[in-house]
Amino acid sequence: MANPLWRSGVISIACTSVLAAVGCGGDDSTGTPAPSTATAGSVAMPPSAASAGSSATNSGTSTPAATTPPAGSSNPSTAGSAAPTSSAGAAAPSNDPGTPATNKPPATMPTMPATPSMPPVDTNPTLFFLNNLGQVIRSAADGSARTVIVASAGSGPDGVAVDAKAGKVYWTNMGAPNGNDGTLMSAGLDGKNVATIVKSGGTFTPKQLKLDAANGKLYWSDREGMRVMRANVDGSMIETLVQTGSTEAERSDASHWCVGIAVDVAGGKLYWTQKGPDNGKVGTINRANLELPAGADPAKRTDIEVLFKNLPEPIDLDLDLDKRLLYWTDRGDNTVSRAPLDPAAGFDPAARKDREILVKGLSEAIGISLDVSRNRMFYTSLGGDVDVANLDGSMSKTLLMDQGAVTGVVLAELPK
Repeated sequence: MANPLWRSGVISIACTSVLAAVGCGGDDSTGTPAPSTATAGSVAMPPSAASAGSSATNSGTSTPAATTPPAGSSNPSTAGSAAPTSSAGAAAPSNDPGTPATNKPPATMPTMPATPSMPPVDTNPTLFFLNNLGQVIRSAADGSARTVIVASAGSGPDGVAVDAKAGKVYWTNMGAPNGNDGTLMSAGLDGKNVATIVKSGGTFTPKQLKLDAANGKLYWSDREGMRVMRANVDGSMIETLVQTGSTEAERSDASHWCVGIAVDVAGGKLYWTQKGPDNGKVGTINRANLELPAGADPAKRTDIEVLFKNLPEPIDLDLDLDKRLLYWTDRGDNTVSRAPLDPAAGFDPAARKDREILVKGLSEAIGISLDVSRNRMFYTSLGGDVDVANLDGSMSKTLLMDQGAVTGVVLAELPK
């Protein structure tokens, strides 16, 4: 049976003993995720991040220190496996993407890309992620130095964003199912000075969260609220930008539920997912202008463009604006996918053939965060894993396991 936790908002499980090959209530449609060579509860650490035999600091947790794979070890082979086929009802890739990566750790980290973006200098790339135990966790980008910075982050933490310059981490809390008691919270990067910035009732069930640091705005999708919202980073000036429903009947129809979000500030565009029922194959990815015209009704916008229809169950989003690609996780077929942001004129969103499935076999895929300048992406699952892969899905590696039901993730460039 599929895990109901982040589908319905019921915060009723504590996945404290998740194994590499067994999901936390994994989806019936996918079965068991691909096996990992890491030990359950261990932290996998690439050779590029630490010398052989070194130990990782693990403040406040019992996670074992990271280990380095033996020199000269080979990548897990996927030779002989078939190229992916489309899930029922989902758009199939037009070009053969090759064998999508399964969740098997390779011997090396993802390689540097040939891309206009360059990695920041004098920064420490740092992961922040959330789980159903009510924790905000940070670690190095290789999974080492895992630290719980906020132990009681609220009810149902889901989306996370970081303002490195301001020294703040922000996250959403879904609250109780159908309780209309969602909140947004913030803390310092060390977990101190926890504050509620959008109080209970200011949003219904807030999900993925994005930050526009330059303009001091937070954007999020509100699932049972059936809307896309934003506010100032202090929680003031709450606005509804898109409204997909308002009645109780509409609220009971998951095709109205807004979940993932991405923002292209320079391009003036807003992206969001509407997931649909569990693996219902009616999920959509949508785009609209970032600014709602003065006096316009968020429920009657005429500028909404549907980019994809009939996806299994799309969840979180991220953008590669250098290459104009959209990335997303899908909890229905438990994949990470990408597709062009700018399909050809006159395209049919229900019949696109350019969805490229990059990673398969996840255990209830949720969060995603791109590191374009280093050619890698991080993604999470309710099965308890934090993973990394190249942007094309190759070199898939499990960084952390047995983390509870992991939801949102973001990579932040912190000053050294």
